Order: sequence, then C-alpha cells, then structure tokens
Amino acid sequence: MRSTERIFAVLGAAAFAVCSLPARAQSPVQAQRALLVRPSTTYTNPLSLFDPKTGPALSCPDPAIINQNHDRFIVWYLYCTGDPLNSRDKDANGNLKNHLISSYSSVDLIHWIYIGDVLQSLPAWMGNVTTNLWAPAVKHFNNQYYLYYVAPTTAQGGSAIGVATSKSPAGPWTDSGKPVVAPESNPYNNSFLRAVIDPDEVQDASGQRYLSYGSYNGGVSIRKLSADGLTSDPSSEQQIAIDNRFEGANFWKHDGYYYLFVSSTNCCNGPLTGYSVLVGRSLSPTGPFFDKNGIPLNTFAPGGSFSIASNGNEWVGPGGNVVFEDESGQDYMLYHAVNRQSPYFAGYPGFTRRPALIDPIDWVDDWPEVRGGYWASNIPQPGPVAQPWRTNLYQPLIAPDDEPGQEIAALSDEFNSTSLSPQWHFIHPNANNAYTLTGSSYEVETMGPDENGDPQHVAILGEPAPRGDYMVETKLTTGVPFDNSCCYNFAQGTLFIYGDDQNSIKMDVFPDFDTRQTEFGKQMGPVPPNYPIYGNMIVGPAAETTWLRIVKRTGKDGTELYTAYTSTDDEHWTRGGTWQHNLGPAAQIGISAENVAGFFMDFDYVRVYRLRR
Repeated sequence: MRSTERIFAVLGAAAFAVCSLPARAQSPVQAQRALLVRPSTTYTNPLSLFDPKTGPALSCPDPAIINQNHDRFIVWYLYCTGDPLNSRDKDANGNLKNHLISSYSSVDLIHWIYIGDVLQSLPAWMGNVTTNLWAPAVKHFNNQYYLYYVAPTTAQGGSAIGVATSKSPAGPWTDSGKPVVAPESNPYNNSFLRAVIDPDEVQDASGQRYLSYGSYNGGVSIRKLSADGLTSDPSSEQQIAIDNRFEGANFWKHDGYYYLFVSSTNCCNGPLTGYSVLVGRSLSPTGPFFDKNGIPLNTFAPGGSFSIASNGNEWVGPGGNVVFEDESGQDYMLYHAVNRQSPYFAGYPGFTRRPALIDPIDWVDDWPEVRGGYWASNIPQPGPVAQPWRTNLYQPLIAPDDEPGQEIAALSDEFNSTSLSPQWHFIHPNANNAYTLTGSSYEVETMGPDENGDPQHVAILGEPAPRGDYMVETKLTTGVPFDNSCCYNFAQGTLFIYGDDQNSIKMDVFPDFDTRQTEFGKQMGPVPPNYPIYGNMIVGPAAETTWLRIVKRTGKDGTELYTAYTSTDDEHWTRGGTWQHNLGPAAQIGISAENVAGFFMDFDYVRVYRLRR
C-alpha cells in the first residue's frame, strides 16, 4: 500500500474532526483531510493538481477517473497521459520528465495530490524505447482494477495498447507482460503503423467486454476482450467511427443507449488548438452510431452531435474526455483543454500543456451537452459532489442558438445578375480572378494556392463587414466528387472574415482523403517562434450542397467572437465552436475557391444579417 493511500485509509474516523492546523502549515494530505470537514462548494477551472516535490501540476492530458469507498468516505483517483507535471519536473539529465501515467488522489474532485506513476519502468514487451505512456482508461471488474494505456512506440515501430492491473486504484500496478492490441496495419489503406491509441473498455448487455481504440490514421475500431481483460480478438475487430475524423473514444451508457464520445482535429496546437468532442449513440457498443440528426459516425460525410467545443473564453481545444457520475447522480465531463493565454510549458514554447477541467453534463433531449451548450466554464461553478453526504447545487441553463435578424440589403447578394454588384472587389487584385456568374450563382475554380501559404494568389471576392454584431451566410455547392474517393485533399470553397493576409476566420467544405468535412479555421500572425499560425475545428456534416454561417459578436471585454454554424438542408443547423480574434473595423467578408486545382465551387448567395435579439 502506498503511503498516501495508507494515510487516506485511516481518515475515516478522523474525517469528521475539525482540522486545527492553520492553512499555511497544512501538508497536502492534511489539506485533503480538511476538505472532508469543510468541503469545497465551488470550483474554478482548471482543477488543482499538486505534486509535493515540484509544486502545482499543470498538465493532465486525456484524464481518466475512478473512485473507491474507504468505509466512511470516498477517495477519487485521477490518471493522465505522461506529460511532465510542470517545467520543474525533470529527469536526472535535466530534461522534462516522461511519466508512465501520472496518478492523483482527491476527496473533493477539485483538489488532487500526485501519488506517483502507475508503472515504475516501461514494460519489457515494448522493447528498447524511450517514451512516456498515453491515454489511460481505468475500469473495475473481476475484483480488480484494470488500467489500459497507450504505448506510443514499440520495438516493432508502431503504437500498441497495454494493460496493468491492481487490487487498489492507488496501486501498486502490475503490467500484464504483453500488449492487449499489438501494432497493426491501417485497415483503410493497409499501410503499417496505424494509430493504435486511445483505449476504452465497454461491456454489452450479454456481459461481453470490448476494447475500442484508434485515431485519424485508421479510424476508431472495437474488438472483443477476453474474460480476463488481458487480450483481445483481432478477428472480431470492426470500425465504429470513420478514419481522418475521430479519435479518443469514450463510452457512457444512458437510458439504454451507448453514447460514443469522440474528439476531432488537433489536440495540441497551442493557442490555436481546435479539439472538440462529438457524440453518437447506439443500442450496442459495436454500433452503428448515429448523431441526433440520424447521421452515422462511420461514413464518408460523418455526423456527430457536439458535446463540447471552444466557446470563445480562454479555454480552447476541449477534448480527450471521460464521462463519470458524481455522488449526487449528476453526470460530469472530465477533459483537458488549453489556455490560449498561457498555452505552453514555461520555457518550452511549442510544448502544449493541457490542464484537466471538469464541467456538468445536461441531457438536452437525451443528448449530452456540457453546461447545456455553454461548454467550458472559466468562473466559479457549483462543485461536483465527491462524498455522499453533500448536495449538488448545479442548476442547468440551456444555451440558445444565434438566429438571423434583419437582413442588411446593401451587403447581401443573390448573384442573379450577369455582372458583380459594386459592393464587391477582389482582395488580391493580382490573383487569377476568373469567375462565372451563372445567373443564379457565383462560380469559381480552385487554382492551387491556399491563403495559408500563398495568399496573394488566392482570388477572394470581398466586401466590407458591417460594424457591430452580425451573421453572414452562404450556400455552397462543391465540385469535388461527393463520395469516399481519394484524394483531392483540401480543395475547398471558403467563406471568410478577412483581416489581412495573416489574420482571418474561415469556414469551408473540404475533402480529407476518403472523407468530406466542414472546417472552421483561424489564421493569425505574426506570432512568436514556435507558435502556430493556423488552427481548425470541425463543424457539422458536409454535403454536396452545404449552408455555412459565421456569427460575429463582441465580447464583454471588447474581443471579437466568431461562431460557426452549418446545415445540409437550410433547416437544421449545427452550432460549432467559437474562435476569438482581433480582425478590427476594416475586416472584410469574402468567398473563394482554394487549394487543389480543377474543381468548381458555386456560391448561390451571400446574405448578411443583424442578429435577432
């Protein structure tokens, strides 16, 4: 038994005695005991993680959670991908330390103490490699605890899934001695080194256990687990979410359905991280999974209902989640995110740190939305209930969607004329500005350049954006074959809010290998060394004809907030994430065709609205 667990084990009777030590004299364990007496009633993201040796722990990617009843109180355990805990957390050579799944304990779900790594050395089956371990998933069955993890590299050259077991969530943990899922080829194109990452375990109604895993390179798969939970059956493997779109699968069962939570885009892109969590559901853990509009997750134009995305505050890229229930019965999402104002480990620009956050889930029409669609919180919130003698004070509030108000006629165009209206001009006069007015649309061909790499040669048709808050909408028909054929990567029709050649917001419909998707991007510059210049989120499903909306609002602090909406029928709209940007009063609305040459993009109209109040 570890020393921290031993201390917790004797707290049962003492937990109800008032702690007499002043706060400045309390050790971390004494502080935990005090929390049992005077539990926190509120929290502010991120969660407070503390390492007695190096101080606050600032990164906890891909968090996993479980609890254990210690007689008269409950201890919670948290596990994280093996990032360094902070910039002082270094190995004997002075390098930032690799962790083999860092673990923490808590009695209030808010304040956590580091209790060590799950494993003390890399398993022998991985071979002679140097790495950390990723993406824990912790479960309890067969009267013991199982912790599935990612070996990101092995002697075979690919990633794999391993498992360790213990009689206690505090350890000690013993590795099984072999992979649960060995490195394998990509089922999409049979190439080696598929992303065998991000495990989760789930059980069906018959008692059969499964392990899911996978990422963009190969998609999300599921296969049967052996009864002892230590091996899996390759012959039972099947794909449940399409490649090039989803990773980080996590299951949660609710009202008879299996909900599959999956993350999309880039987890670790500093202040431009666009990670989001989408969800589909099925009556079986093997699928098929559909979103709330009935669109599959495992198709070339995949669906997915948003559970959380960036909302315009300092937290960007929420994802890598796990869902759990607190002691009051309230469901919560535990996830990582990036503080766009402080995205990196101090002294290591480019190394994104991902603190752990927590927020309640509301089941809106039986679909899980974090904080009712308000998503990541950044101000004090009613705390989760970690002990059975408390009451949860959280009150749901459902976020409304933006709606168009009065149309701004001077900035709107149906493109029904044979010549461009005088409101328009080309932002890059020297680009190839060949276009056709068909009598019902503005048609333009992709020529090869992209605004991220060669903006001066992208033909962007522009007009002044209005002052204040507004919505801009267009109807786009793509000329890219609308099927799972490959590869016309990133040939796109694009709707812009354009500041200059380094700063813009854009929405587009694009092909990504065998998929067709919508994208919501942010470009910014100039930036310091090792900072990104472009980040993207995904929005709703794409179709051959897709409606796109960008809503611009001014935040309370004067910042510009841009929110994405897409539709495939002009009736049912999907709200995506929000970027914060500073494009200024000279920003322009623009439309263009970009990237891989030879595809025609038709814009049926551009309509600009005030927002409905």
